[in-house]
Amino acid sequence: MPERYNSGKIELMSKGVISLQDAEKVYETGELKVPALLDINLEVTKGEMLAIVGPSGSGKSTLMNIIGLLDRPTKGKYFLEGQEITLSMSDRKLAKLRANTMGFIFQSFNLLPRLTAVENVMLPSLYSKTVAKNRRKERAEEILENVGLGHRLKHKPTELSGGEKQRVAIARALMNEPTILLADEPTGNLDSKSGHAIIKILKELREHEDKTVLVVTHDENIRKECQKSIELFDGRIK
Repeated sequence: MPERYNSGKIELMSKGVISLQDAEKVYETGELKVPALLDINLEVTKGEMLAIVGPSGSGKSTLMNIIGLLDRPTKGKYFLEGQEITLSMSDRKLAKLRANTMGFIFQSFNLLPRLTAVENVMLPSLYSKTVAKNRRKERAEEILENVGLGHRLKHKPTELSGGEKQRVAIARALMNEPTILLADEPTGNLDSKSGHAIIKILKELREHEDKTVLVVTHDENIRKECQKSIELFDGRIK
């Protein structure tokens, strides 16, 4: 069973690649204030695989959006690989950090239907200088080969199974050589066999490539494979 975090205060440590301290997120509509996250203290160290679980509306997506630099906390501190993410940072700087540090995997795959598998995988490299222009296609093909899709390079999403689409999505997330992978319900649209294959790939990326993997999931099989898990309820870590 994975180790569970508690909601007590923690001290920031240099080995943490993700550190949240007393983080809160409150949405305001006129005079109405809706708290989405409260008193979040969390540290994720390099090479960990962490499951984020909890019922719908518990704050899982909000937490993932903050970690993924798609949103900012209303209060508290967030450190990414030792760098504090502040409210004064421009959207452009956050976008650059996101592109160079993180890879995203979604439940609905989010592949462009008119592009082949290789072309979909190459997309993130268009917004980052991590991969040289003359190496983009070669790298995309290498990653697809590594996730077992070397025979599907020129196939479009409509010609792929659900499990194959998710492997393309994982390959796309790896394109810019990120240190952190954020997966939102990566097995939610898959049958059990395909789901197990995706879990295996995520574990191998952590174990052999030292990726830090965060997974929002309702899948108990994923939670069991993670080293740690946190459970959110009403915006707080239980």
